[in-house]
Amino acid sequence: RHPLATFFHLFFRVSAIITYLFCDWFSNSFVACFVTILLLLSFDFWSVKNVTGRLLVGLRWWNQIDEDGKSHWVFEAKRVPTIAASTEAEARIFWLGLIICPVIWTVFFFSTLFSLKLKWLALVIAGISLQTANLYGYIHCKLGGQKSISRVTSRFFVTADVLKRQTRRISEDHIEEHGKTGTR
Repeated sequence: RHPLATFFHLFFRVSAIITYLFCDWFSNSFVACFVTILLLLSFDFWSVKNVTGRLLVGLRWWNQIDEDGKSHWVFEAKRVPTIAASTEAEARIFWLGLIICPVIWTVFFFSTLFSLKLKWLALVIAGISLQTANLYGYIHCKLGGQKSISRVTSRFFVTADVLKRQTRRISEDHIEEHGKTGTR
């Protein structure tokens, strides 16, 4: 159903890994390699969080800041009544890519640490962080998304009810002050 989303779900992840492994062969510039890999990791994070999670498995997550300035994480899961074979395959690809890539970056972390290539350590930590953040978010969506949807929905209806009551109260006060005709 979503071949383009499936392609990009893996493209940026695999490209970042391949570039990390072979960048020294193509460029002598550490900065160029670092920036290229970091951009690929960033594109991957954004596309997985905002596009492929929603399309391939019906999950999404984000951070929301309320009026008090408090940060709240929201995790949503869309119910899918029947799963077609293509959708099931896409879901498998989604979860495999989501799980395997942080493991690969963790292996890179230890190999970088033990080989004392410390200049690459910041990049590898960024890779682990971005990949693990998406994994963490989607695991929360999968395990607790329905609770979040009901919380978001109930918050919406409570807010709508409060607004309706306030509007009714203001209009009743206006009628009492100025009569039914609304004259001043």
